[in-house]
Amino acid sequence: MNNQTENTAWVEEAWSKALEKTGINSQSIGAEFPHAGQSGKYVLEAPNWWTAGFWPGMLWQFYGECGDESLKAIAERCEKRLDEVLDGYVKLDHDLGFMWILTSVANFKLTGNEMSRIRALKAANYLSARFNLKGRYIRAWNPWREGEDNSGVAIIDCCMNTSLLFWASAETGDPRYRHIAEAHMDTVLEHFIRADGSVYHIVNFNPDTGEVKEKPGGQGYGPESAWSRGTAWAVYGLTLAYHHSAKPEYLHAAQRVAHFFLTRLPEDHVPHWDFRAPGETGKIRDTSAGSCAASGLLLLARQVDDSESHIYRSGALKIMESLYRNYGTWDQPDEEGLLLHGTSNYPENRNIGVSLIYGDFFYVEALARLKEAGPFYWE
Repeated sequence: MNNQTENTAWVEEAWSKALEKTGINSQSIGAEFPHAGQSGKYVLEAPNWWTAGFWPGMLWQFYGECGDESLKAIAERCEKRLDEVLDGYVKLDHDLGFMWILTSVANFKLTGNEMSRIRALKAANYLSARFNLKGRYIRAWNPWREGEDNSGVAIIDCCMNTSLLFWASAETGDPRYRHIAEAHMDTVLEHFIRADGSVYHIVNFNPDTGEVKEKPGGQGYGPESAWSRGTAWAVYGLTLAYHHSAKPEYLHAAQRVAHFFLTRLPEDHVPHWDFRAPGETGKIRDTSAGSCAASGLLLLARQVDDSESHIYRSGALKIMESLYRNYGTWDQPDEEGLLLHGTSNYPENRNIGVSLIYGDFFYVEALARLKEAGPFYWE
């Protein structure tokens, strides 16, 4: 791959500013679990919330490059706090990957901590237990309220969580975890990815027969719209599945979704929250979709030959430079978030136009990819 013509001088500057801001935030946030910005400050969530891994994951990403022991110490404390969720069991759902890849797998990869390895393997076992044999999917949520039955629900986000299973198979030599991950990803290929590369957020199966019942809109504008963060989950998750399995069908699907994503970006290369939302509603941005897709695109660029890699790398660079120059908070010291204009859940009118911790994490991770400053914990 020839990068001689790339203008990446801004990357080191962007990394330094993000690291400086994170160092300041670490003193106020500490071993807590930030989620979404509100009035300049991150709202903290309970340890069982799905985003609990992203703050410590960001600290580990910086620590791996700069060796700041204070960041490591906070990340370790966050990981230990998650034991109450792991050992409590009842609040675990499909997001075990998001939570323990970015805490325990990260710690183990960087330090060799055996307790972290055990935690991650426990999490992989719990995630495996959510596999529905009839439908060949990993069940998403537990019931949100008494009497609710969502045992047939699978979501595109879970593409990312399967990396925990691929890791567990590689770590233990037991192929069962990988078999479950591949079965789920095969179901993604069959039922989530449309012919044009757009993506369904939710597929609801009959949990007893495995038949598809419906494909509701979820966090997108409608059932047949194209939620941009879901598209980003698919780009990244399918690329990771190919990275772990070498199955070409995952790579081809990742490329199809990536082309859909890249060809529908606006002039500043940062995606709207739904590529098919109409009117003024459709103009709302989601920077978290941009940063997540950028990190996935950079990994995708490494999986293909030179004749194609520049497409994905160039797309990622344009997204990342725009995020840095147009959406960053570097001149706003009262803002804890790194990026503004994230959209968490538009249909439920929750956290629109704010900083989102996962958007910040993937922004930092993508910068690390551009700097070649791994390791990267999904891999």
